[in-house]
Amino acid sequence: MIAVQDLTEEQAKRELKKLAMEIKANDALYYQDDAPVLSDADYDALRKRNLEIEARFPHLIRKDSPIKDVGAKPSGKFGKIKHAVPMLSLDNAFTDEDVIDFAAKVRRFLSMDEDAALACTAEPKIDGLSASVRYENGKLIHAATRGDGAVGEDITSNMSTLKDVPATLEGVGWPDVLEVRGEVYIADADFDAMNKAQEAAGKDTYKNPRNAAAGSLRQIDPRVTATRPLKFFAYAWGEIAAPLAGTQYEAVQNLGKWGFSINALTKLCESAEEMIAHYRKIETDRSTLGYDIDGVVYKVNDLALQDRLGFVSRHPRWAIAHKFPAEKAITQLEDIDIQVGRTGSLTPVARLKPVTVGGVVVSNATLHNEDEIARKDIRIGDTVEIQRAGDVIPQILRVLDPDREGRSAPYEYPKTCPVCEADAVREIDAKGKEDVVRRCVNGLSCPAQAIESLKHFVSRRAFDIDGMGAKQIEVFFEKELVKEPAHIFSLEARNNEIKLETWEGWGETSAQNLFAAINARREIPFDRFLYALGIRHVGQGNAQLIAKHYLSFDKFHRAIKQARSKIGEEWAELISIDGVGEAAAGSLVEFLNAPQNAFVVDELLEAVNVIDAEAPSADTAVSGKTVVFTGKLELMSRDEAKAKAQSLGAKVSGSVSGKTDYVVAGPGAGSKLKKAESLGIKTLTEAEWLELMR
Repeated sequence: MIAVQDLTEEQAKRELKKLAMEIKANDALYYQDDAPVLSDADYDALRKRNLEIEARFPHLIRKDSPIKDVGAKPSGKFGKIKHAVPMLSLDNAFTDEDVIDFAAKVRRFLSMDEDAALACTAEPKIDGLSASVRYENGKLIHAATRGDGAVGEDITSNMSTLKDVPATLEGVGWPDVLEVRGEVYIADADFDAMNKAQEAAGKDTYKNPRNAAAGSLRQIDPRVTATRPLKFFAYAWGEIAAPLAGTQYEAVQNLGKWGFSINALTKLCESAEEMIAHYRKIETDRSTLGYDIDGVVYKVNDLALQDRLGFVSRHPRWAIAHKFPAEKAITQLEDIDIQVGRTGSLTPVARLKPVTVGGVVVSNATLHNEDEIARKDIRIGDTVEIQRAGDVIPQILRVLDPDREGRSAPYEYPKTCPVCEADAVREIDAKGKEDVVRRCVNGLSCPAQAIESLKHFVSRRAFDIDGMGAKQIEVFFEKELVKEPAHIFSLEARNNEIKLETWEGWGETSAQNLFAAINARREIPFDRFLYALGIRHVGQGNAQLIAKHYLSFDKFHRAIKQARSKIGEEWAELISIDGVGEAAAGSLVEFLNAPQNAFVVDELLEAVNVIDAEAPSADTAVSGKTVVFTGKLELMSRDEAKAKAQSLGAKVSGSVSGKTDYVVAGPGAGSKLKKAESLGIKTLTEAEWLELMR
């Protein structure tokens, strides 16, 4: 493939014509026929190249340019439903050792002996679409997709057409409020019948059962969904008015008694070895099950233990998905591209000769970083083995022909940014260790970083603005209409000049829908706002911890400004937040105190209102209190003690200060206990702390 900067005008003209046809054909397959043939990454690569060629040759932009198309995905036409209990994803295990380690971590968290019995359920991991169905007084009220885990799409009408989803709960004993969660899928036999019908009608066949299920469930007309052979396995629950049972296994069996289909292969195991043995059996029988699975899910059986284990920011501590081995393929490395991320990271991407792996056409793979390229001695033109495991990005495992004649020279990693040509360096930390990632030093002055930061800002877990996706950001940025986040919120006010409704692919309705979606995000929770800023080392987890600690963004913002020197009380408070390390704290202080960033944030704050985080419940004696644990705890592990304190509204700190309310001291407590005593802070034994929590 010829680099964009090396294209002649005639070559660019021909390629733009080809790209317009290819992108529009794939749009029709995805949006209209529910039968995509390209991965998201490959599709994005086509549109990115089209955009780059148009930027270099603006006089060649076609009237039918696909970049001008901004039709909403079908999912954009569904309403939103907020999950009363978040629908979190699962952590993954890929080896037997990972499963054994999972069981060991659970025991450590619960302060159990290494050989103590730990019963877990093991069930097939269905490769479908997650959904939640809510019942009140036994009647179906609404249904939603997982979405971003906090908010999903309203698919009530569509889910109501499934035979596995009762309109009224059966049997007795169900709670007044019950959210049943599970997986929507299409059985292999039904999928084959669907494709035969497609062939008979002269239409393209569906790519795989999961895509067919997702497209069928997202039909705007529920009558279409009713004609599709969708099924639903129930395996979990969200909000409930009363406990379903004492164990995971019993609770799922009760779901079966109340009218839901449950998986007969779910087994109760007494050890990690039994879990792995059941995994092996399911793996052996995989081809005969009649539906697609991609692994086995293990869950701690005792629901009281699940409650003690709780959650981390993205997944429960009491469950893990044991994925099947990655599928592999052999292909040729045609080129290596360098992508610049929002934090300036230069990430190498392998451009491969397209090959099918696990039912998906793969043409790109991650190369991780320059050290990985050097370690594996990967060069352009090599024949390579790649693997793809579940949703994991494809990766290159090894080079198969390193001794061939005429092999290209070792790949030279760029020392300058390929976009803005500023220096790209590998930072050295305080211990003298070199970062594995090379970064552009130009910050938001680098167009690539600016665009990627804006894409992050509007992404699903940040501001989540409907109709303002990556492609729209690229177009608005190239037209110099959106250069920073605040500009998004002034688009409507500037529309007399912009006249968005006159752009090709837009109209009065689509323009007004975009402005309405933007205005709907003028209020946003503290943690989402902070995450949306795209500060290095500040992901969702840290953003949530910080929001829970400070509650008010204004208070947090003032504290960060006062902590700019990284000394003093405000800095000490920031780094004392349990789970927020010095790297994240340093990034926060540096980012929010940099003049150019401070200006961007201040502009944004004039356009939006940041909603304070919810204050801890006042129903417990430790709500809003700051507690420090020191010494050895004997009645529970340190991790469980912290998690329990946080679940009751307490703030857990790693250091003692004048703002500390309690110090819980176990045997061996040292300097923290002495400091607490010198400051007159109340100290408690572990037993006294447990009594206070009760």
